[in-house]
Amino acid sequence: LGTLALIGFPFFSGFYSKDAIIEAVHLSERWGSGVVYWAVVLGVFITALYSFRLLYLAFHGNERFEVVNSDEEHLPDGQVAHAPVESPFVVTMPLVLLAIPSVVIGWYTIEPVLFGGWLDDSIYVLERNDVLAELGHHFHGATAMALHAVQTIPFWMMVAGFAVATLVYQFRPALADMAARRAPGIYRLLEHKYYFDELYQRSFADGSLKLGQGLWNKADAGLIDGWLVNGSAKAVNWLAGRVRRWQTGFLYDYAFAMIVGLIAILGTWVVLR
Repeated sequence: LGTLALIGFPFFSGFYSKDAIIEAVHLSERWGSGVVYWAVVLGVFITALYSFRLLYLAFHGNERFEVVNSDEEHLPDGQVAHAPVESPFVVTMPLVLLAIPSVVIGWYTIEPVLFGGWLDDSIYVLERNDVLAELGHHFHGATAMALHAVQTIPFWMMVAGFAVATLVYQFRPALADMAARRAPGIYRLLEHKYYFDELYQRSFADGSLKLGQGLWNKADAGLIDGWLVNGSAKAVNWLAGRVRRWQTGFLYDYAFAMIVGLIAILGTWVVLR
């Protein structure tokens, strides 16, 4: 059910949200909307392809793991300490409760949310951008919208994605390996997810780490510890080393210091008077 809702199969909640977005882009007259339309249509194909690929690899075909007797915490890929087991009730029950809205909630809410004024007090759309108003002229109910889907390009792109995934990952798995060998560049690009993870790792993660290390070395260890904490301790130690020379233990030295202090106080009083 989750896969069907995700790929936008008619009557499922994902269909109403996706199809409404695609049709809104199709009706838009803004610059670049044509390119965006075909991009989202291609996205329908890719979504169906990877969704059914995930479904087939996880729940169908030969097992892709090996049960080994080991006490190691981290095992190599493909090895597990015990065979997978069904999730307990506390996990499956919330999934069931989430699956029910994924089937029915779109059918009930598509019309009041998009065309019934539910969001009029929250969202204001400029007249030149109000493609939903144009879309509303072609809307004849949730059932008619779902039945009309079989005549649209996104529906058949979804079917094509399902067909390719079924062919490659159910009946001809060797096709995936052959495609990887014949187009290694594209395979690596997809395998590394367009290298976005590497980009984020080097720019944000590594950059944040280097920034933190720099602040620690310069600000914390250098300025705070080196100058403020250790510097103040060294200053007190230096001052104490000078002052303690006056602590001779002789009474006349203390009397002399008191006389000098008294003269300083009287002199200050005379000057400031």
